[in-house]
Amino acid sequence: MTDPTVDAPQEPEQKRSDSIQTAGSGTTLSLNTNSILLRAWSHMMESVRPSAFAEFELLILTFCTGIQDAISFPDYHCFASNQTGNTVFLMLAALLPHLNGEMFITANIGSALGFFLLGGWITGQIGHLVGPRLRIWLVGCNFIQSCLVFAAAAMQYIHGAGLKGTDAVVVVGLLAFASGSQVVQSRSLQMTEISTAMATAAWVDLLIDPGLFKLNNHPRTRRAMFLATLILGSLAGAGIYRSTGSWVAILVSAAGKMLVTGMYLFNSAEKPKTTTGQNAC
Repeated sequence: MTDPTVDAPQEPEQKRSDSIQTAGSGTTLSLNTNSILLRAWSHMMESVRPSAFAEFELLILTFCTGIQDAISFPDYHCFASNQTGNTVFLMLAALLPHLNGEMFITANIGSALGFFLLGGWITGQIGHLVGPRLRIWLVGCNFIQSCLVFAAAAMQYIHGAGLKGTDAVVVVGLLAFASGSQVVQSRSLQMTEISTAMATAAWVDLLIDPGLFKLNNHPRTRRAMFLATLILGSLAGAGIYRSTGSWVAILVSAAGKMLVTGMYLFNSAEKPKTTTGQNAC
């Protein structure tokens, strides 16, 4: 009979070599992971620059605004995004309170205007502190806005679209807060022709533009695209409202806003400023 073969014990030098290789592999993996995290963090801390891609994102948000206002007025007799009418109605409510419930709902109007201003104030002031075009701020802020609109859609789905009451005030407040935040955030991209909400100034600026009929007039083109997109969004919202209900329209608006949240990850960044001559050090 032959003796069973027994593996020779590893030499101490071989064991040391194997342990060094294992440690080296772990160190390389850790360095690669840290490098990826650092690049991701650096990417999120970049400032997004105004571009054609950013214009497209603002037009998507404009489309979503049109959808929201197309359902907020028939459901709640107020506008979630455009505050000119709400301001006038609120003054009417102060002097002609007997019209409450017939022409407008005072609680809904107060909720819309108040939460719109609150959303704009919070977004603007925090933006001043962190940097209004910082990618992480744009992504995080737009994500919160989208979640608020999703919450409004969920409330309508669960409780229905009542004209009055706490549910109506909450839904209007959620939509208005998200809209106020959105309008302020859109201004940080330095494309004032695309406000994503207010149309009056855009109509006037478009009509009085001295280069209205010139071929190459980017501000004119931006205003025209903004107004056309707002109209299309309103038509889409009215169509969804008539066919499937307002909660579906709000859901579509929220999905559009969440799409833009993801798109902000791919915007080009501003190039770092370089100094030359005596200012260089």
